[in-house]
Amino acid sequence: MPLVRIALRRGKSAAHIKAIRDGVYAAMHESFEVPEGDRFILVSQYDADEFDYDPSYLGIERSDDLVIVQMTCNNTRGVPQKKAFYAAVVENLKANPGVRPEDVLINLVEVVKENWSFGNGIAQYA
Repeated sequence: MPLVRIALRRGKSAAHIKAIRDGVYAAMHESFEVPEGDRFILVSQYDADEFDYDPSYLGIERSDDLVIVQMTCNNTRGVPQKKAFYAAVVENLKANPGVRPEDVLINLVEVVKENWSFGNGIAQYA
């Protein structure tokens, strides 16, 4: 059910991008109990003049390797699951492709179940 959008600076290899997608999906599967095959991930790359961020907001020193992960998901998970998800994403991306923990920004957008249609004009979860 989650829809993931990943934003990063242009110039990363296909293998780097695949590792990010795989790491985020593994964290979703592990922490949010997303079923096998429930994988909808979009990656957008931006030129330097299109990718604006504060390099030290909240005292976290970010670099141009910043990866922004925004996930739209059902509003059914509590704070412990969310914290586990954030930690799993960071650990996965640190392990492969080597993204620094400071360079991972995650945002959840929570919606009610009837806000999804996976095809055929049907609200499958309503």
